[in-house]
Amino acid sequence: MTGTVGERRPAGELEASVLAALCAAGRAQSAAEVRAAIPQKLARTTVATLLTRLYEKGAVGRTPGRRGFLYVAVADSHGLTARRMRQELEQDDDRSVVLARFVEGLDPADEAELKRLLGGGDH
Repeated sequence: MTGTVGERRPAGELEASVLAALCAAGRAQSAAEVRAAIPQKLARTTVATLLTRLYEKGAVGRTPGRRGFLYVAVADSHGLTARRMRQELEQDDDRSVVLARFVEGLDPADEAELKRLLGGGDH
């Protein structure tokens, strides 16, 4: 769907790519280093904008570097997914209904795992 020239990629796809690069690096990186590590060919300013947005969302941390900021992922990809799930839940006034609908949509294996986690306290 994003193979056509001039067609925009979903922001989530680009953010995921940037986060994956930061997680894989295991250390703070500049926007230029992140740009070199991701498969998409993006302008440096686009990567810098994505990093700023991720920082504002709390998904990455940053510290001043020699030229701009150095960025680091604040959690692994699983932690970031869990954070997005919590953010979605917080956007609805009736959390009980949202959670009920979520559980209704789980496949049996995921439902069993959720029950195990909630019942056993094993995280």
